[in-house]
Amino acid sequence: MVPTAHPRSVPLEVDVIVAGGGTAGCVVAGRLAAAAPALRVLVLEAGPPTREDPAHVQPARYLTHLLPGSRTVRLYEGRESASLGGRRPVVPCAECLGGGSSVNFAMYARAAASDYDDWETVYGNPGWGSRDLLPLLKKCETYQVAPGKVTHGYEGPLKVSYGGHFTNLGQQFLDVASRYDKTRRVTEDPNDLGECNAYARWQKWIDAEKGTRSDVPHHYIYNQAHNENLIIVTGFHVKRVIFDGTRAAGVEYVPNIRVHPELEQGEVRVARASRMIVLSAGAFGSPAILERSGIGAGHLMRSLGIETIVDLPGVGENYQDHNVCFTPYLVGEEADTLDGIIRSEPGELEKWSAQWLKDGTGLMAHNGVDAGIKMRPSEKELDDIGPEFRQRWEEHYANSPDKPVFWLGALSMFVGDPSTVPARKYCSADYFLDYPASIGYVHITSADNVNAAPDFDPRYLNRREDVVLLRWGYKRGREIMRRMPLYRGEYAPAHPQFHLDSDAVCLQDRLPVDIDAPDIVYTAEDDEAIDKFLRKYVATTWHSLGTCAMKARDDGGVVDSHLKVYGVEGLMVADLSIAPANVSANTYSTAVLVGEKAVLLAAEELGIYGV
Repeated sequence: MVPTAHPRSVPLEVDVIVAGGGTAGCVVAGRLAAAAPALRVLVLEAGPPTREDPAHVQPARYLTHLLPGSRTVRLYEGRESASLGGRRPVVPCAECLGGGSSVNFAMYARAAASDYDDWETVYGNPGWGSRDLLPLLKKCETYQVAPGKVTHGYEGPLKVSYGGHFTNLGQQFLDVASRYDKTRRVTEDPNDLGECNAYARWQKWIDAEKGTRSDVPHHYIYNQAHNENLIIVTGFHVKRVIFDGTRAAGVEYVPNIRVHPELEQGEVRVARASRMIVLSAGAFGSPAILERSGIGAGHLMRSLGIETIVDLPGVGENYQDHNVCFTPYLVGEEADTLDGIIRSEPGELEKWSAQWLKDGTGLMAHNGVDAGIKMRPSEKELDDIGPEFRQRWEEHYANSPDKPVFWLGALSMFVGDPSTVPARKYCSADYFLDYPASIGYVHITSADNVNAAPDFDPRYLNRREDVVLLRWGYKRGREIMRRMPLYRGEYAPAHPQFHLDSDAVCLQDRLPVDIDAPDIVYTAEDDEAIDKFLRKYVATTWHSLGTCAMKARDDGGVVDSHLKVYGVEGLMVADLSIAPANVSANTYSTAVLVGEKAVLLAAEELGIYGV
């Protein structure tokens, strides 16, 4: 196996340090090591290893990483927000080898071509447009859904399929949506970079033959057991970068007590890199390492007593995410759901684990997401959403027909802590904004303590146009759900609290309505109830990005189009923090893409060929 170095046997001198073993970091380290086996590459990851752990390789277990006591995610609490009814939003961030690739929903979703084209043309990053990036998206994947698709790859390390089952809830959502909404098509591939506004069966990052999660560490790192120069160290936070003048020369790192309780907290160790350091600690970790290293806003450095190496005010700014609601509905007992697996019911675990071990099929080889749509409103629907959204539409969407306003689909489960709801079967309507207008920030509060809570404000729903768009998403999802044959009512405690005499009131133990039944008519008072509900329940989609943006320095940028940090040498950033603007999809594809692009840029700098 690839060596996981004992904490005290880490070499002090290597060629390349990858600070953060998340999705992009594992791609960078794995590709460089495979292309140049003599290159000594050290990966420092804050979380635990993931090799052959069922919690990571069995797709259906992903929600367990969000349960209380999880060691594979770190929770970031935001500022108290009036826009959220006084709540403090909490954003979980993967903290394990593989990062999000090892704990995410395994939902295969690619951004719109115009998203990457904007990175190139709007933000001035040559080589980052969709034409240049499509070969890299193809390079990473083996598309098992259908042969001969020109926008997909067939020789890459990561497998893409429909998973090991097609749930009856997913089938019903797709059937009902296409018959109820006659204004939109059904497509075979919602992720070719151009398709939009069409219902589809949804692909997954799951190997069709083995039923395993297509994560990065098992396909870029753990498969290089022969390479002793690829050194993986888990359970250590990178504290800061060490500079010789303005050149990055090494890092300080300290134990993560959650992983290494036997080690002395705060004990600082040093590793040096003779050729390059790549920060890949994510939208929270990478800006924090930069700021502790003296790269960030000068006033913040001075307030924390940190010597300023580069005054770079963009560090930690431009925080973006996708705002989501998972609204639960009750479904019949014959429904195919993951609820029993998530609740660790012995019968369900035994049944589906046996099938998974036998042939890699069944609900254990599934993520509960079988159908959805990248939704884009018509002119009439824009009127339904309301005037508050009109300017945002004209500025961001109108001239980009591949940009959806949100994703809407069905999840065959209750999403959340299962101990908080009755033990039965659920289906959740999932709707998240692809380009929220609200943009936040994250900054360190301590020069030395890597565990200190940051000053973090995602600013969810600070903009009115985000609220009215999510309101429309709730209504659209409800109309489809209540027409599905397996529907048995709303789980009312997790829905808007409408007045009992309202036509919109949520009730349990009800049967579905006919496909041609009239839509629910919402009053102004009902809309207020929805808005109040959204502020109470809206949450992260775990898609944090943008905090080390690839922009011009004068425009708040942190890295240039070669991912080099402004003002220093030998230091790159390669993770979702470099995204200058949001993307209209779950972010795994984009994280792998950033890793694949970073490999090419790093290899050019290092004089390595054949990556």
